[in-house]
Amino acid sequence: MSAEALPSVASYASAPIAEPQLLPLEKAAPAASGGVQGAGFSDLVTQGLRNVNDQLLTSQTDLQQLATGNVQNLHQVMIRLEESRLSFQLMMQVRSRLLEAYQDVMRMQV
Repeated sequence: MSAEALPSVASYASAPIAEPQLLPLEKAAPAASGGVQGAGFSDLVTQGLRNVNDQLLTSQTDLQQLATGNVQNLHQVMIRLEESRLSFQLMMQVRSRLLEAYQDVMRMQV
């Protein structure tokens, strides 16, 4: 590796980083009157599953483009692949916690 290759790496380090996108909490927070305002729990879970599915489909498309050599920016492809992997892992953890909570409720004696 030559010393001339290092300045090109520095250009990637100075590239702007996309800010994370968060869902607004107001939709899921209970209202002052005791009711739930906005989307219900099933709607939130469904939307989360759709988001994870969309990320996985995008990653699959990126991998196909990478295999055919049609990728312009390998760095962005790798970032999207890692984001989809983390999203899938988070979804699996949430699923496991939901199943544990359901099993705990089912074990309760009335």
